[in-house]
Amino acid sequence: MPFDAFRFHVEALATPLGEMLVVADEQQRLRALGWTDLKDRLQRQLAASYGSSLQLRSGPTSAEIREALHAYLEGKLDAIDTLPVETGGTSFQRSVWEELRRIPAGTTLSYRELAIRIGRPKAVRAVGHANGANPICVVVPCHRLIGSDGSLTGYGGGLHRKRWLIDHEASARGMTI
Repeated sequence: MPFDAFRFHVEALATPLGEMLVVADEQQRLRALGWTDLKDRLQRQLAASYGSSLQLRSGPTSAEIREALHAYLEGKLDAIDTLPVETGGTSFQRSVWEELRRIPAGTTLSYRELAIRIGRPKAVRAVGHANGANPICVVVPCHRLIGSDGSLTGYGGGLHRKRWLIDHEASARGMTI
């Protein structure tokens, strides 16, 4: 596909955490997921991955994506596990994002533990940067990464959302974190 041919659909969905922007390509793969109040951040992430010639069109994404996101938010945590994603990014970033999808809902992992899992134990800061550059929140669950001491650390969508997502998953799994 030529670089200037990236055409994505954007749909806003109401969630308990505020309005979510869902960005999908023509093949109905998620390209980005973020929050309306942080739209500029999402646009910067998309421009970094796809260039300034990216075309975003307002319009519905697939019913599969909408239904999976709503089911997740209602407590059916595995509903988002098989949604197709296309993240862009570097090979290192993609390795971090792929490993994030392997962290079971309702659990957390430290940045160090994730670095070890991808075979790069000294790349803790790089893992943190890749996590922060994740364009598909919730589905690529960057909120499941915490500090080595168990503390909540930065989250591009805001720490209040990170706390809510962690609590939501733990509650749906009948756990406490």
